[in-house]
Amino acid sequence: MTAYSQQVEAFVQDVLITIHANVRDLEEKKTFADPDEQDYIDGRLFSYVEMMAILRTSARDTGIDPKALGL
Repeated sequence: MTAYSQQVEAFVQDVLITIHANVRDLEEKKTFADPDEQDYIDGRLFSYVEMMAILRTSARDTGIDPKALGL
């Protein structure tokens, strides 16, 4: 694996870890949120789910196993 490939893999892993952490944080906050905040949190969670779906599709389209990336 080239240095560039390692950088790209590290970048993707960092992005995915951040997304997963943000989703967990939002799910925790949703438990204690009032109804207005819950709507906002639901919107953000929906956006993260959509982003993950895009990343899975793109990985498959480029011949990468999404599970190998943690998707």
